Amino acid sequence: MAAITASMVAELRAKTDAPMMECKKALTEADGDLGKAEEILRVKLGNKATKAAARITAEGVVGVSITPDGKLGAIIEINCETDFVAKNDEFLQLTKACAELVVNQNPSDVSALLTLPMGEGTVESTRTALVGKIGENLSVRRFVRVEARGKLVSYIHGGARIGVLLDLVGGDEQLGKDLAMHIAASKPKSLDATGVPGELLDTERRIAIEKARADNKPEAMLDKIAEGTVQKYLKEVTLLAQVFVKAEDGKQTVEQLLRSKGASVAGFTLYVVGEGMEKRSNDFAAEVAAQAAAAQK
Repeated sequence: MAAITASMVAELRAKTDAPMMECKKALTEADGDLGKAEEILRVKLGNKATKAAARITAEGVVGVSITPDGKLGAIIEINCETDFVAKNDEFLQLTKACAELVVNQNPSDVSALLTLPMGEGTVESTRTALVGKIGENLSVRRFVRVEARGKLVSYIHGGARIGVLLDLVGGDEQLGKDLAMHIAASKPKSLDATGVPGELLDTERRIAIEKARADNKPEAMLDKIAEGTVQKYLKEVTLLAQVFVKAEDGKQTVEQLLRSKGASVAGFTLYVVGEGMEKRSNDFAAEVAAQAAAAQK
């Protein structure tokens, strides 16, 4: 039996917002496996235990660069430690310059990007110098470079904390903007069902079956209940099946909207700053005091 530590309980509670004792019980039942413990809480507590996926847990910005013809573009996330630095002009300039480098130089990954020339040195030396000037760690987390089948459209929201790069085939500029805003608001995981990882669907089936059993549903109905749950889940997380946020009747799906416009979506990338990352929880006043004490020493 794995030892259940206070830090494990705290981590599960931060991910789910479930009561502390429920977290401890779930961890004990799961023998310390955080993933299994989260599933157990979802079975017991329903949607109260699903906040982790949408929580923003780090600071930084999303940057986008697109060529004038809309055929080539990039989206990038660069992180910092505080939202104060995320508004710093030099930090924003670094993000913009890195996005443009991704478009023009096509680096294979973040490591390759850091070696590219920038200013009098490289991206890495520029980053390091800015770290020394600002006093916070800065890191290039991820980027995607896109060669469009149609035309690229972007949307940046919430102080550049959410960014979308959309490849729209057909349609017009307004449709592209509306769809990019929809993606930022509804946060689909993929274009359609083929892009949803099988393990996510297996998890939804498993949770649905366990919840149905807990509700004393007949065994013969479990598979049907699970399949209904999966189909509902797919409508929530796939772009084409989602109800368009600006639909006047509240029913029109994105797929139906695209069909009415003679358009299609070749693909999209959605970045939410800090998604899936741990966020520092230090008390700001205590941190300032600690820095001041260190400076005196």
